[in-house]
Amino acid sequence: MKIGELAQLSGLNASRIRFYEAQGLIRQVERRANGYRHYPDQTLQTLKIILCAQQAGFSLEELKQLLPDSATGEFKQDELLAGLTRKVEQIEEMQLHLAQSKAQLLEVIDNIQSRPEGMGCEANAQRVLARFKP
Repeated sequence: MKIGELAQLSGLNASRIRFYEAQGLIRQVERRANGYRHYPDQTLQTLKIILCAQQAGFSLEELKQLLPDSATGEFKQDELLAGLTRKVEQIEEMQLHLAQSKAQLLEVIDNIQSRPEGMGCEANAQRVLARFKP
């Protein structure tokens, strides 16, 4: 299929598809005599995998390791599973960090809101900040 059709089916613009091709994420692109690119039907599936993986936090470099082998067109199961497992571990670490950050922010909010009666905003700010000095 031509790039315009692929763009329409995938919802991506042609420049983004060409970018993925230049990055080595889309392979087996055939050039016709007129210079037009011709993409195999499986390219649409590859684009869907790329978009899904990016939404999950994979970098383009990580994606290159997870996509099917360029020679055989097959996934390398061990590498795929290892890469997916690593990403899950990274997400779990991020979740822990975010939960800690959320707890700290909620504590700050609580401290600000529990300003003693009659205390001015500036004095309250100093009181709250004093709790976070090393």
